[in-house]
Amino acid sequence: MTVGWQRLIRSSGSALLWGLVALTFAVLANVLGIQMLGSIPAWKLWLDQQAPWLVAWRLILYIGTAYGWWWMRRRLLAREHGAASSRRLMRAEIATVVTVIAIEGSQLLSLG
Repeated sequence: MTVGWQRLIRSSGSALLWGLVALTFAVLANVLGIQMLGSIPAWKLWLDQQAPWLVAWRLILYIGTAYGWWWMRRRLLAREHGAASSRRLMRAEIATVVTVIAIEGSQLLSLG
């Protein structure tokens, strides 16, 4: 097996592991919320009442992530000069923005 394949498998495994960790935390948060409030409808009502605060929380996370990305991008471009690195970063940035718009757009559409 070549080094490229090993790196791909390792990074894919790492991404899968982090995805599973995030999914586990999301499930646990929902289960605990339902347990604390006593029922799924009560949990849904609480989430609906807290929606503005949850939007603010997501905005803070997006701003923090964007700052971290900007910091990392500058360091990476200083280390790796070339059009290939710049194109790779641009593709990642476009994919991220499209994903965030899709997620937040689906949230807005579900409110209506």
